Amino acid sequence: MIKCEEAVISEVASSERVAPEFISEGLKDGSIVILGNPLHKNVKPIGIGRGISTKVNANIGTSERCSSIEFELKKLEVAVGAKADTVMDLSTSGDLKEIRRAIISASPVPVGTVPIYEAAVLAGDIEKMSEDLIFDIIEDHAKDGVDFMTVHCGVNFESIGRLKSDPRVMDVVSRGGAFLIKWILANKEENPLYKKFDVLLDIAKKYGVALSLGDGMRPGCIADATDRAQIQELIILGQLTERARKAGVQVIIEGPGHVPFNEIEANIKLAKSICKGAPFYVLGPLPTDVAVGHDHITGAIGGTLAAAAGADFLCYVTPSEHLGLPDLEDVREGVIATRIAAHAGDIVKGVKGAAQWDLEMSRARKSLNWERQIELALDPEKAKKMHEKNKSENVCTMCGKYCSMKIMNESFKPALE
Repeated sequence: MIKCEEAVISEVASSERVAPEFISEGLKDGSIVILGNPLHKNVKPIGIGRGISTKVNANIGTSERCSSIEFELKKLEVAVGAKADTVMDLSTSGDLKEIRRAIISASPVPVGTVPIYEAAVLAGDIEKMSEDLIFDIIEDHAKDGVDFMTVHCGVNFESIGRLKSDPRVMDVVSRGGAFLIKWILANKEENPLYKKFDVLLDIAKKYGVALSLGDGMRPGCIADATDRAQIQELIILGQLTERARKAGVQVIIEGPGHVPFNEIEANIKLAKSICKGAPFYVLGPLPTDVAVGHDHITGAIGGTLAAAAGADFLCYVTPSEHLGLPDLEDVREGVIATRIAAHAGDIVKGVKGAAQWDLEMSRARKSLNWERQIELALDPEKAKKMHEKNKSENVCTMCGKYCSMKIMNESFKPALE
């Protein structure tokens, strides 16, 4: 059973407009997780899972081309300003510990990491990562206040065997998955995260960290979607989910990836079935591979269907996905597009307050109340800028004197009265 302070449960329940008992039941059966490491001092805990609002994550982090802590903190500020629910530090260059601690210290939202990245960087060679190094770094992340960690436990001899027997167009696109496949094949040893899963559980339980079981075999193009390697890994994650729950550790399941539109709903339902209702975290998904430069739109299209079908947590995709590093505007656009998808999904799922938000917007539009429309907008900053370009108080700027709302307010409303 997952243990969580009553005050934290009440806080999450209040923000979700549900009873604390609803959150407690979700924690008990594993359909809801609460992110909030007690060592992350300024964090606002959030709930992810069944019956509550779909959450949005923004990835930030350094690379060899840019390893500025200051720039990552600016990206964090932009992501939080655009109302991302969480961020993940995916840094691979610079002083990784210093970067991580700076992000955690500055972040009011839960922070996730992928510890295997740091293990590979510190080892200097992926093949030379030791098991002790991997678990020491995982514990370091937990001690620093990381709220959730991606761990690719389902990449093992079994899932690699499926990959070998059923070749793909793009093989493996998960960075963590590729790291572990290289390590396993070079050392002819089982994945330490799978082999010593109990050690991982002990660390997670000790520090109150949620495990996000990574999809190392996620498809990198729609031609590879829903294949045997992906499903084999998912079956393994389902087995590990049960072990984690018995140990009192919170678990999130990560999913694809690039998936044709007609396969997205089936992917969500399959994952929910195999992993017994665990919260499902998806990257996109992207239903086409050709929209480079506009993949925030592609991700929003796939993310809407995924959320409506039961996905609980959407990772943003930025316009620069597949092309280069995101700048500040890319981060903002990625968060906004993904929030649109999450909200559209929440309306379908009947999340409390979701449809009411739209109803209030409709009423503001009917009354030509521009200030209220901007206030209710998912992106008020952009809405205000657009309206002020062609500001008009009594009619909409597109229709002018032919504004349908103005005509109906002047003619049909008096007729009703």
